[in-house]
Amino acid sequence: MDRNPSPPPPGRDKEEEEEVAGGDCIGSTVYSKHWLFGVLSGLIQIVSPENTKSSSDDEEQLTDLDEEMENEICRVWDMSMDEDVALFLQEFNAPDIFMGVLAKSKCPRLREICVGILGNMACFQEICVSISSDKNLGQVLLHCLYDSDPPTLLETSRLLLTCLSQAEVASVWVERIREHPAIYDSICFIMSSSTNVELLVKVGEVVDKLFDLDEKLMLEWVRNGAAQPLDQPQEESEEQPVFRLVPCILEAAKQVRSENPEWLDVYMHILQLLTTVDDGIQAIVHCPDTGKDIWNLLFDLVCHEFCQSDDPPIILQEQKTVLASVFSVLSAIYASQTEQEYLKIEKVDLLLIDSLIRVLQNMEQCQKKPENSAESNTEETKKTDLTQDDFHLKILKDILCEFLSNIFQALTKETVAQGVKEGQLSKQKCSSAFQNLLPFYSPVVEDFIKILREVDKALADDLEKNFPSLKVQT
Repeated sequence: MDRNPSPPPPGRDKEEEEEVAGGDCIGSTVYSKHWLFGVLSGLIQIVSPENTKSSSDDEEQLTDLDEEMENEICRVWDMSMDEDVALFLQEFNAPDIFMGVLAKSKCPRLREICVGILGNMACFQEICVSISSDKNLGQVLLHCLYDSDPPTLLETSRLLLTCLSQAEVASVWVERIREHPAIYDSICFIMSSSTNVELLVKVGEVVDKLFDLDEKLMLEWVRNGAAQPLDQPQEESEEQPVFRLVPCILEAAKQVRSENPEWLDVYMHILQLLTTVDDGIQAIVHCPDTGKDIWNLLFDLVCHEFCQSDDPPIILQEQKTVLASVFSVLSAIYASQTEQEYLKIEKVDLLLIDSLIRVLQNMEQCQKKPENSAESNTEETKKTDLTQDDFHLKILKDILCEFLSNIFQALTKETVAQGVKEGQLSKQKCSSAFQNLLPFYSPVVEDFIKILREVDKALADDLEKNFPSLKVQT
């Protein structure tokens, strides 16, 4: 679970040390109950009725945070990572105090810290269940998604992700989000306009988790923008911007890639989830220009970014999940919209074949087990790790082979001749492809051999010698 570090707490003064020594500590910690009561009482005073009147002085107090108060509440934020402190805060009804702050305070820093403390507290299951069961607090927290302050949005997203990751309460939050259609607009606005990559990644994780938990919600969000007319008058579109999910995801992915392509995993997985339903695929390929832009982004990633020829084969272990998502989406677009012009660009099939075979070759290297290992790990630990790695690599291999078979079926004699000439369909690469495609895709390989024989009979004969099962049938 994500927790939210704050500035290190300043040293305690003598009086506080005496209080702690005198049995004032919280649980098994050295934190003072008396001091914590004082900080929470200060928070109550900030949002008390006499301090929330509409004078200019009060407005300043509601938007600015006293430095001493900020330091103290930051200490509470840091302390709330401890379960004893979190349980004590829960017992003292601190969530209600934070709810009051969020409902009344206009101070961005104070709102950020309060949500951050709740996020830390929610990392503990008992407290997460309690927070989630409070309808009023749930409403206030969801309302924080409409905030314009990026740090507050980040902490809110972290809190939501924590709750969505708890099986006991996940459905409660999914249903609340479904009941608030404006959350869709807020999340789309963040994805389409924010330059804060940390926020984009965290919001992406929330969306990914939501879609993974509830396909119905995913379909509702996919259809949201599609239901809006494309030819709205300009003045109407300015008042009520129409957010279409897929273009917003694309914008977020581009922004994340510009800072660190390794953080793209979550947005690639969102796109992969969309391709599991027909409406999702259609939203990708039929949205004007978006299908082409997504194809170009993903095509560039596999051809020039991930698992390149000068990378060590072991890099596949780091990139296997994002590659599985990227190739899965490319395969879905390729299979569903072969008439699109951007799929007919010269050499697109050959470049994809080259990338697919390169990944398959690296996979073969990764799966070679060393004869002797001097690792200090226990045999049980190593067996578990290998099983998990093999599972993810198998998923990737299945995606690669299905995609490669679809491309092989679309190859023309001219494209095969060009591939043989330029090296994308060399003997070594064809052998790697056949080794992975056979026996499940035998008809595809057999048809390819027939075309190859017309282009280069000697190469076809060599491949048949290496794969005797083809010889009988060609």
